[in-house]
Amino acid sequence: MDRVAGSHLIFPAAEELFSGGLWPSDEYDRQLQVLRENRGRTVYLVEVRFNDIHLAVSLDSKPRVLLQVIGFPAPDPGRRLYPHMLVLDDGRGINLGWIARVTRDQPFDPAPDQILFQEPQLVSHLLFQERRLSDRSVAMTSRHNLAALLGQPRPPLIDESEA
Repeated sequence: MDRVAGSHLIFPAAEELFSGGLWPSDEYDRQLQVLRENRGRTVYLVEVRFNDIHLAVSLDSKPRVLLQVIGFPAPDPGRRLYPHMLVLDDGRGINLGWIARVTRDQPFDPAPDQILFQEPQLVSHLLFQERRLSDRSVAMTSRHNLAALLGQPRPPLIDESEA
């Protein structure tokens, strides 16, 4: 499994997160239409956030109103910048490449008909993938992040399944 690093953050390579074929897919276009049909309605987001040493998935229970779906002027699949973004009532505009799921009616455990947009590869890689937390993996991650914070060369993060 190839991985790319945003500075030193290990993140699944772009090709791992796309189902293959043309980008964006026909499913993306279908979901985009569903989002447009739900403008002005309350939605719940599952957002992906990252920086140099942290990757987080935020399942927020705070309702947001979807104000608009607009085109994004500089899409780049390698950086997960999709051709569209959402404008929300809290003043934010969020690119669809950084959203794992948008639902209506409830934030957690939505029924299939409540899912307005979903990026299946993000959901499977970041929400539902089995995780192994061992003393070794915690120590490796801690050393890597501490070196980054101190400005020293970072030891590599190695997937335990490859070791």
